[in-house]
Amino acid sequence: MQRGWPRPAAGLLALLAAWSVVGIGLIAGLVDGAVWAGSGVAIALIVLLDGGRLLRRVVPQVTRRMPETWPVGVETPVTLAFGDIPAPLRIDVVDLHPGAWRMRDLPRRLDLRPGTAISIDYALTPEARGDVEFGGTQLRLHSPWRLLTRDVVVGAPRRVRVFPNFAPLAKFAMFSAEQASRLVGAHVRRRRGEGTDFHQMRDYRVGDSLRQIDWKATARTRRLISREYQDERNQQVVLMLDTGRRLMARDDAMSHFDHVLDASLVVAWLALRQGDAVGLLASGGDTAWVPPQRGSAAIDRLLRATYALQPKPVATDFLAAATEIALRQRRRALVMLVTNLRDEDMDDVLAAVQLLRRRHVVCVASLRESALDAALARDVADLPAALTAGATAQYLARRDQAHEALRSHGVRVLDVTCDALPAMLVETYLAVKRTGSL
Repeated sequence: MQRGWPRPAAGLLALLAAWSVVGIGLIAGLVDGAVWAGSGVAIALIVLLDGGRLLRRVVPQVTRRMPETWPVGVETPVTLAFGDIPAPLRIDVVDLHPGAWRMRDLPRRLDLRPGTAISIDYALTPEARGDVEFGGTQLRLHSPWRLLTRDVVVGAPRRVRVFPNFAPLAKFAMFSAEQASRLVGAHVRRRRGEGTDFHQMRDYRVGDSLRQIDWKATARTRRLISREYQDERNQQVVLMLDTGRRLMARDDAMSHFDHVLDASLVVAWLALRQGDAVGLLASGGDTAWVPPQRGSAAIDRLLRATYALQPKPVATDFLAAATEIALRQRRRALVMLVTNLRDEDMDDVLAAVQLLRRRHVVCVASLRESALDAALARDVADLPAALTAGATAQYLARRDQAHEALRSHGVRVLDVTCDALPAMLVETYLAVKRTGSL
């Protein structure tokens, strides 16, 4: 517990102001000097008595109740519970939460009474992912006569983890993988009965091919029976995330890397629902490696491995990242590299892609700043606007050339904004599965 020394409150300032008025009367000859001195001594005694009582006040214990893990950008309640005290006490409450977070319903003034348990709620909105620390709870104690206050900090520091917002994943849980894909915005082309793994026998439907008909079952039941197949399961997906300087750009309150991480978790969740194994490599700034795993627990492992990742102002070595995947991932997989591709990155990215394509199917998702599209859409009314539009068009043309260079080597390239990224990643994943490329 940290304790401060008593400090003047509004009541003491009012007393001193009144004593000053008596002093003015003394100067004007309206008040006797003994009255002024006596009132000063009386004020000093009152302050000393009030301060002594404040120093002897029992400080209430405070218990903070809150989750151990928080979703970023989502308002989350926190409860402060105050222990019993032997005497009435007025306090001002401020919780020492991470300073950059948005907060509602604090500070607050409370009048505590003996034998009465009090708890208050307030709300916090985390602004960034990662490990963060709450300090204690700061209380400002008021003296019985309201002449002095004293600040104390109670409670031990506590660390919490801020994860990407996993509410969308929880929402998807009530839908099938195909329905969830459509909710994301992916355009899913339904195929009836085609695939590589046997799924079930069912009655013939109009549109089924003759190859699907099971003639033995048809002869037994004396009605047409079709075999239905599903896409092959237990395939491998590796998400390759750039944590370098390119992903530090922002289109809104979130960085490009936050959008990338959210979209990657969506495609990971859907792939896991399809029975595939999902892994992840982060390279550039913060690094992480999660080998491909199947099952519902795999999404928790991905969340724990990535929640604290942050992009750093460094250049990403794509060839080194591709070499690491080539050494770690021996089985054929769909490798989805998500970055913000520039023409000066082409030599490194092309070498990395060529290395990966020896064994894997490669997709490169290149984020495009929405500000570029907005700049081209503006009316050109003066020379500065014309220069901006021309420079933007030239930049986008060079960017398109870099994308075409990759496509010429058989690489799937997605040129997408942050808003479209989840749908395009999911759509590409499903397309690769349904073409049997893996």
